[in-house]
Amino acid sequence: MSEHIEITPELTAIRHYLHEHPERSFQEHATTAYLADQLRAHGIEVLDTPLETGLVGLIEGSKPGPRIALRADIDGLPIQENTGLEFSSKNDGTMHGCGHDLHMSFLLGAAFWLADHRDRIAGSIKILFQPAEETGRGARYVIKSGVVDDVDAIIGTHNNPDYAPGQVAVGVEPMMAGCVEFHVNLHAEGTHAGYPHMGTGPLEALASMILSLQTIVSRNTSPFHPLVLSITEVHGGDVWNVVPAEAGFMGTVRYFYKEDGQLAERRFRQQVESIAAGYGITADIDWDDFQDPMVSDPDLAKIVAADVPGYADLQPIHPSMAGEDFAEFAKVTRPVFAFIGSNGTPDHHDWHSPQFVGFDEALQAGAEFYVNAALRLLDELA
Repeated sequence: MSEHIEITPELTAIRHYLHEHPERSFQEHATTAYLADQLRAHGIEVLDTPLETGLVGLIEGSKPGPRIALRADIDGLPIQENTGLEFSSKNDGTMHGCGHDLHMSFLLGAAFWLADHRDRIAGSIKILFQPAEETGRGARYVIKSGVVDDVDAIIGTHNNPDYAPGQVAVGVEPMMAGCVEFHVNLHAEGTHAGYPHMGTGPLEALASMILSLQTIVSRNTSPFHPLVLSITEVHGGDVWNVVPAEAGFMGTVRYFYKEDGQLAERRFRQQVESIAAGYGITADIDWDDFQDPMVSDPDLAKIVAADVPGYADLQPIHPSMAGEDFAEFAKVTRPVFAFIGSNGTPDHHDWHSPQFVGFDEALQAGAEFYVNAALRLLDELA
């Protein structure tokens, strides 16, 4: 039997307050204090941890059993909000443009219900509010603190405006992309622009690299395996009559399968280094494959997905090329992750837009997913 939760005016007001008061990554001090107050007001213990921002609550069930964690991220983005919402951000230049206010509210709604129904819990549940997801480093910070060392599984969500409120997507397929950040610096011999033969300027090599690197996707990987390589910044020279000695570029690679990320790195290095050699210059490459693709534990995901039709509309996974550092938890425990529908209108704006809007109506399925997935996993892990 699935559990259904009443979304109270209190929870909606909490969501609006959190949306009005976003804080940037690793600066979420007021958010942390506010969340701690909400947990304590509902009789939930707040643990003493090494975390400077973010926090962990603990709900002990009436019966012994395994321990799991429910996680929501809490940081906002450096964006000036332009939604026109009555509860728009009051913090100039900072916005919950990825919907983390919804995630916190999903988890609070679930925590309030679980605290009132400890007789349904065989085991214990950590309520984890994670900082700095937007940096890609927040989950590592939490893991390093040791607060998830004792959990047998962890459950997370991300609102998704491609789905309507009431829809949930969870399963075994990759959901969000692995992420690479790369930087290339080219070193040449600068010279007078009227005497280019006296140097080995880097700009022609840079242009050749930008064009050549696009063939990594088009000519090296299967069209059935999504892969993105985007060059997002170039630099070189600042005087009109000087061929510069230095130039460079940066960008990102996104992938769903680890072997594709490894192939992209191998071909990237080969192309940059061979083109540099051909132009008589050298290249330094910084390749940071900092985030794995987000894939749920297959056995647990199937179990959780089977329950979704009892309280929400189960949808197929439409994978996103955005990254999600919840993937880091797969290195230390068993993760289950879901998309929760938050908009679904034809003209909606996506994550990280100044006009991104997630609807309050998403709270129902978000909170119910956490509750039902938690109860199911505790039963299964026992």
